[in-house]
Amino acid sequence: MPPRTPLTRERVLRAAIELADQQGLAALSMRNLAKAVGVEAMSLYNHVANKDDLFDGIIDLVVAEIYVPRAGGDWRTELRHRAISAHEVLLNHRWATGLLGSRVNVGPAMLRYVDATLGCLITAGFTYEQADRAWNALDSHIYGFTVQAINFPLEPAEYASAAARFLPLIPTETHPHMHALAALVSTGAHSGAADFTFGLDLLLDGFAGLLSR
Repeated sequence: MPPRTPLTRERVLRAAIELADQQGLAALSMRNLAKAVGVEAMSLYNHVANKDDLFDGIIDLVVAEIYVPRAGGDWRTELRHRAISAHEVLLNHRWATGLLGSRVNVGPAMLRYVDATLGCLITAGFTYEQADRAWNALDSHIYGFTVQAINFPLEPAEYASAAARFLPLIPTETHPHMHALAALVSTGAHSGAADFTFGLDLLLDGFAGLLSR
């Protein structure tokens, strides 16, 4: 019989992420996690203090997957790369956005991520107050867009047919602008798909305006 792989905090956290990715955060109980790593539930407490510690650990590992911006280069390019990376990582871990936005995260990856973001902005010439507000505005866009993308009930390929079905419910007499937009989507003249980078670039334009003033 091959030797059993020793249980470590890293292995426990990685198994927890895999379980949450496959079954959702609600399935991440100590009992289910213990079963996934092949131990009794009590053995987990040698590596995670409690469920809060488990959540803090897994969200920090997710944050570690996100691009960390560098100071001293093109701040706009760096922040754009950071935002797109964060959006992609959070789409890969569909449970993580809610957890990330609802906890005070002070793990090593999160601290490095936030400090580097502030450093990128401060080095570019933003004040600390501006950098703080810019960073939070950026993350609000990332989290909000990601939650909407995860929960929206239609796939982009369904937009045209859905718009055609909705047209009778929004007649031109009462809702002329909605009707016109839905008609564009129904014919394929406009995709109707939300564009993460559209809002992102508007934010970055606004940040640049702060520097020019």
